[in-house]
Amino acid sequence: MSILNILRYPDPRLHKIAKPVAAFDARLEKLVADMAETMYDAPGVGLAASQVDVHEQLVIIDVSETKDALVAYINPEIIWASDEMEVYDEGCLSVPGVYDGVERHSRVKVRAFDVKGQPFEVEADGLLAVCIQHEMDHLVGKVFVEYLSPLKRNRIKTKMLKEERGLEREAMLRAQGRRF
Repeated sequence: MSILNILRYPDPRLHKIAKPVAAFDARLEKLVADMAETMYDAPGVGLAASQVDVHEQLVIIDVSETKDALVAYINPEIIWASDEMEVYDEGCLSVPGVYDGVERHSRVKVRAFDVKGQPFEVEADGLLAVCIQHEMDHLVGKVFVEYLSPLKRNRIKTKMLKEERGLEREAMLRAQGRRF
């Protein structure tokens, strides 16, 4: 297993539409394992393949306290959503350090395939419902900050770009053997 690079907002690759997974094979199993290691290391509760620059319909989620209930949702689709909506404070591994309220369906029912290609359905509420909706947004090229006002979104974009420049400068200095 290996830790994958998580794309950071506003990277344009986060806006690519994911294609359905066609083959349930060893490559897919390795991708799920690498994504899990990446998500737990970050640390997070969900990760979409799009966030690691693999544009396939795959999300992994583990909202358990003990971090031992990983579920891979492959080619997921929401087949039912409640009319009731709730605002949840969300964050994202692609937008580190940023949290804000997003309105989502309180309950959802999702149909997906597991890593072996077996279909399953899950009814979810609370954090799991939020996480499913959040991660599935990544598959259609949407990042949670796009639910926020243009002013907030622009401030976040500016902050992320500034941080990225700082990380690049730090890496350059490190490569030159300089201390900072």
